[in-house]
Amino acid sequence: MLFEERVRKFEYKLNDTDDQIIEYIIKNKEKAVTLSIQHLAAQLYTVPNTITRLSKKLGYDGFSHMKNSLKEELHNQEEAEEDSLSFLVHKTIGLLDQDKLALITKMIQEADHVLFFAVGDTSPLCDVMVKNLKIVGKSSAFYMHRHDMVHEINKLNSDDVLFLISLSGETSQVLDMAKLAKEKGVRLISLTHFDRNSLQQMADVNLYCYSPRKTLNGYNITDKTPAMIVLRVLSEYMWDSF
Repeated sequence: MLFEERVRKFEYKLNDTDDQIIEYIIKNKEKAVTLSIQHLAAQLYTVPNTITRLSKKLGYDGFSHMKNSLKEELHNQEEAEEDSLSFLVHKTIGLLDQDKLALITKMIQEADHVLFFAVGDTSPLCDVMVKNLKIVGKSSAFYMHRHDMVHEINKLNSDDVLFLISLSGETSQVLDMAKLAKEKGVRLISLTHFDRNSLQQMADVNLYCYSPRKTLNGYNITDKTPAMIVLRVLSEYMWDSF
């Protein structure tokens, strides 16, 4: 996983000092990989322990691991853009975050009401999640039609959860539900492709899969398998936790 991808994956753990260090590294990768942790800390007017903590927040074993990964990244320049199923699955597995799975499980456990919503080809995933929660005795619901969802969201409160699925993160119907829920203070969970998008910016907690948009002969054939993997892993985590 590229450095910037790790930053995006773990951004919810980062503070302002972390952001400053990251900004410096991104702008000065060639120089950063030549510096010791002491010299890098001096450049940033901080202490080595701060950089070590940042390295671990980003999923590295420590500074040396981060530095070596950056060297490899510079050597390879860019990861090849691929869309094979094995590539998408590998990237998606790398995006799974145990801390987020635990946080989402806790949110769902504490909620009086849990709603799922998606449109088009991803809507069946909502039915799957409703069934998976039913297995552990947690009531949840999915409504396909807009007016039903609006009616149900209007009954939610700040202890409840709305789980929205949109691979693009730009589906207008899904964003409408997100805006309505935000107005009511409802907690939002999103599942999108690993990219900056409108939905992930609105959500309280973001889940990611790696499933870039793909079309063929005018049809959207974006692979839903990565999203299914994330939801299956989340479901298994919840089954073990409830």
